[in-house]
Amino acid sequence: MKALCEKYARKLATQGLCAPGTALVGGLDAELEWNRFDPRIDSLAPLFDLLPINSLVFAPPAEPYATIIEHLAAPAPGAAAHGATAHGNPMNSLRPEDTETRTFLHDIPICREFTPRAMAATLSRRKAVIVPGQGIVSCGTVSPEQGFVFFSSTVFACFVLFFSRYLAEARQGGPDARFRAAFEAVVAGLPAMRRDLPPLARTIPTSHDEALAAMAEAGRAVVGHGLVDSFFGNISCRLGETILISQTGSSLDELEGCIDACPMDGSSTAGLTASSELTAHEDVYRQSDARCILHGHPRFSVILSMDCDRADCADRGQCHVRCPQCRTVEGVPIVPGEVGTGPTGLCNTLPPALAGHGAAIVHGHGLFTASTIGFADAFATLLDTENRCREAYFRRLDELLSGRTPA
Repeated sequence: MKALCEKYARKLATQGLCAPGTALVGGLDAELEWNRFDPRIDSLAPLFDLLPINSLVFAPPAEPYATIIEHLAAPAPGAAAHGATAHGNPMNSLRPEDTETRTFLHDIPICREFTPRAMAATLSRRKAVIVPGQGIVSCGTVSPEQGFVFFSSTVFACFVLFFSRYLAEARQGGPDARFRAAFEAVVAGLPAMRRDLPPLARTIPTSHDEALAAMAEAGRAVVGHGLVDSFFGNISCRLGETILISQTGSSLDELEGCIDACPMDGSSTAGLTASSELTAHEDVYRQSDARCILHGHPRFSVILSMDCDRADCADRGQCHVRCPQCRTVEGVPIVPGEVGTGPTGLCNTLPPALAGHGAAIVHGHGLFTASTIGFADAFATLLDTENRCREAYFRRLDELLSGRTPA
């Protein structure tokens, strides 16, 4: 258990979610183990008695996430006594609208006391909590990986919410001075855009083993370039009439042993453990000559997919299910679609868009790219699209703040 705790503490730092040596990860097996000693364990360890959990993750987020989260969680000036945070949110939660939040977090509670009972009260109904001035606490019932996933999702959701909200307020006359100051600090702390391309397979694998190796290599690259946070996203490759696809819940940077071979005629039960988006991948392959697909959750692609100036739209709030508009960002189509295979599932909306354009963004969810050539080509499209979305975000913002109509 201690080795697992140390592993996920390292992953938090490696993915830039916290500074090295600052994460505390605890796991309960025969006894409670921690990755390292810290006096704050005295406040965290009692949570294992107060909650039905076997793992816990705590860390102060790294910048620029720390500034983002503290801003979102802080009470608006003069509003604390009335139980409201900045921008009118209830004092006890944030409500991002990205798919990761809708699916896994629902909302993000805020606890203003770093005490066992106060944190347990919020963690009893959610899997992660923000403690202003301290950091994020997340938990799991199976392994430390769950705490890592919920911590990562909280950081991702807050990033998307912060930039989405700033753009929305720019449409309404401009953010206030406090928001502007936080935004400028965050932008100054953003890492430079990456344009380097990893040495991925430039041709479609012809054997099962070659495909497994190419997929594992591509998964590590997608995570390493910050285009998905390890646990999310998926990868597939078509070999004849079989689709090799990452398993549901697998970490893209650790795909060895976590790839399923699923015959397209449904003659195997392998699909039971495959990605929940297997059906969408199958239909992309049926409707096009694509031979490999990458899916990540790059932040600015997600942010721009959610940006809309139609405040009076009758479907406002249901955009992820049934957006009636034909929307694009940087020439890439944006489609609605929920995770899964229901009537509003992305299995119905993604395949024709991806088959026709080679790239498509699912509203609030993430970016899919497909290639007939190989993973190097699909990855280049994924990275280029995210970079262009990041540039487009700031162009759009400049136009709004200068009073010009965004293109």
